[in-house]
Amino acid sequence: MLQASASSRLLIVSQAPGRKVHATGIPFNDVSGDRLRDWLGVDRDLFYDAQRIAIVPMGFCFPGSGRNGDLPPRPECAPTWHPRLMPLLKCVQLTLAIGQYAQAGVLSEQRGATLTDTMLAWREHLARGILPLPHPSPRNRAWLKRNPWFEVELLPVLRSEVARVL
Repeated sequence: MLQASASSRLLIVSQAPGRKVHATGIPFNDVSGDRLRDWLGVDRDLFYDAQRIAIVPMGFCFPGSGRNGDLPPRPECAPTWHPRLMPLLKCVQLTLAIGQYAQAGVLSEQRGATLTDTMLAWREHLARGILPLPHPSPRNRAWLKRNPWFEVELLPVLRSEVARVL
């Protein structure tokens, strides 16, 4: 579920592949990917162009299902592979941290206590070249409904920044 090239200008750090994505071997090859591509304002061809967009998950395999959805990414993946991979992505101009696990990995102690807290500070993170996003999963419809500012304020900036770096 990894897609990367030394020339990638946009880095998407995601959580871990879901069951369907794991089965196809194509990152975001599901309804979450459809929503994410819409948020970014890109089509499938551009999204899957590794020369421009890198997709690096926190977990590299489907972690299994739990009571409330997929389990968290396996804890050994990111510490094993990110230090080897990330330095090779020298052209990245914008990093998108998608979901709470990616935000924990990318933002570390600079993330908020909750996803909403992290998201509300998106301007501060963007100033450092990182933009946190909620996971585009249909499970997050309630969060999106409670936070209409996301679509009104953040999505236009996201689309503009993605167009700029690509």
